[in-house]
Amino acid sequence: MLTKLQPYALLIGRVMLGVVFIAHGWQKLSVNGLEATAQGFEGMGIPAPTLSAYFTVFAELIGGAALIVGALLPLVGLALAGVMLGAMYFVHLDGGFYSRDGGYEYVLLLAVVSLAIGFSGGGAFAVDSLWLNKSEREAKEPAAAGVPA
Repeated sequence: MLTKLQPYALLIGRVMLGVVFIAHGWQKLSVNGLEATAQGFEGMGIPAPTLSAYFTVFAELIGGAALIVGALLPLVGLALAGVMLGAMYFVHLDGGFYSRDGGYEYVLLLAVVSLAIGFSGGGAFAVDSLWLNKSEREAKEPAAAGVPA
């Protein structure tokens, strides 16, 4: 029963995490603007603030969309976890643990969930499963036919 529910749980997790990242990336891009985001990053002491702003915005937007469709999940998980760990270090660490106090609770959770989903395989409803399942089938076929791999 659990294995039948796993693809649906991963789909829900991917979609919801993707929506959160897209919302934050969209806010930085369209509401604040890239220039204001870079200025904000500079004020927070983030190195290379313009480059960091561009990377963050596009990692959140493109990474969020990739999470939703389940594409390039390990790469996306690493990129988004890196962005969140950077936010934790440069912005939230001094606030303590709890997010209500400006702490790192929320960004740490986003980083860990990004890694977990990124390395989960994404489930049956992920684009990544198309090529992963194909390579697994190809690896099994020669062995099943008695042909050395």
